[in-house]
Amino acid sequence: MRSSLAPGVWFLRAFSRDSWFRGFILLLTFLIYACYHMSRKPISIVKSRLHQNCSEMVRPVNDTHDLNDTTWCSWSPFDKDDYKELLGAVDNAFLVAYAIGMFISGIFGERLPLRYYLSAGMVLSGLFTSLFGLGYFWNIHMLWYFVLIQICNGLVQTTGWPSVVTCVGNWFGKGKRGFIMGIWNSHTSVGNILGSLIAGVWVNQHWGLSFIVPGIITAIMGVITFLFLIEYPEDVDCTPPRHHDDPEKEQDNPEDPVNSPYSSRESNVDIAASSSKEQGPEPEAISFLGALRIPGVIEFSLCLLFAKLVSYTFLYWLPLYIFNVAHFSAKEAGDLSTLFDVGGIIGGIMAGLISDYTNSRATTCCIMLILAAPMMFLYNYIGQNGITSSIVMLIICGVLVNGPYALITTAVSADLGTHESLKGNAKALSTVTAIIDGTGSIGAALGPLLAGLISPTGWNNVFYMLISADVLACLLLCRLVYKEILAWKTACGRSSGSSLALTHPR
Repeated sequence: MRSSLAPGVWFLRAFSRDSWFRGFILLLTFLIYACYHMSRKPISIVKSRLHQNCSEMVRPVNDTHDLNDTTWCSWSPFDKDDYKELLGAVDNAFLVAYAIGMFISGIFGERLPLRYYLSAGMVLSGLFTSLFGLGYFWNIHMLWYFVLIQICNGLVQTTGWPSVVTCVGNWFGKGKRGFIMGIWNSHTSVGNILGSLIAGVWVNQHWGLSFIVPGIITAIMGVITFLFLIEYPEDVDCTPPRHHDDPEKEQDNPEDPVNSPYSSRESNVDIAASSSKEQGPEPEAISFLGALRIPGVIEFSLCLLFAKLVSYTFLYWLPLYIFNVAHFSAKEAGDLSTLFDVGGIIGGIMAGLISDYTNSRATTCCIMLILAAPMMFLYNYIGQNGITSSIVMLIICGVLVNGPYALITTAVSADLGTHESLKGNAKALSTVTAIIDGTGSIGAALGPLLAGLISPTGWNNVFYMLISADVLACLLLCRLVYKEILAWKTACGRSSGSSLALTHPR
């Protein structure tokens, strides 16, 4: 049974053109997930405030710290020598909770109204983000409080990704899905930038506001989501998208006006509307094991584990690497590291565009992963020889590392969730997305952890670890790449046969 129409959408019926509504959904889901990332970013900005060198600051008159204490202005319990381990515990609390919760989230997402589920997740995420900042104003200095808040926030944030991918998948068919989602996936970088800017305003004064303000914005966006999100095109009498091609039917009856490329848009709309009305009862949500049986889910999930391991290691450790190896200042290293995200935006768009044109998602990912391995090796050895080489190679590495990651978490997840083996049952979309991203989130938690353990032995070993993970990600796609190559050869054989038949008619 379809969910009730959002109360804030009644006036949109007057503008019920498909393209208008699709653009609206794309923009709304873009802002939704940008808010999720905006609320995650402040912790990385505030870390430098929780533990800092206070020797150049003026002590308050009533201060009771030792005169030789250079961390008197830091925030307990992060003012001790083990602050790196404590801050790492706060990070891992979020990442591990997110990875575990993601597998559960997709199951709930298939069985609950998407609008309610996503709205509740955003409001709760805003609440827990704000509670972290309220620890400043409530003068809380207990580690368990911040760890518990991060665990809760990691769990509720899992409502976001499966829900927005499901919503976009409901509205956009397979034709240009990779290109559209490649552009749409830039919401992660936009959210990170907004979170950094907002957190930076208050980080040196009342750092609690660095969390409270993004939390309030996220909660408000949750209310907007409840009022305006439209889950299905049928809810506003729009044409449902075509999720997969059926070339056999087209070949069996080439004269069919429905399959003909010259058929009118109106006839297609009428047929789609009538078929949606005549369909039987709502299909049941797929089980976890049922989603694993969809061809390609396991391969892409394991591939994303290693691809996301590489991406998140760059995310958490790249500024420190640039600071130590290239000897830039901390601010310059941070600014330079954003070029990796710029390359990621370009890579996501390129991967989507190429995979749409070639209809080969796995092959596109595999080629980019193959190219990424030598580029990471070259970046480690010659990428720090000058500012120009650093800029160029950071962008290239961002393109090749984040391109496959972006493609798998967006277009591939949507393709598999609407796979033709489901026979029209698109209820698997949220579960499939959660399985793929949940597996990838395990890699996101492992990557920074392994980098922290390996980096004392030398940065070269960290890059060898990243290259090894990249190669493993590529190898996991070999079977799917082989199938795509066979399908491509078959399609080329059919097209050449058709050309011969037209050239030499009977």
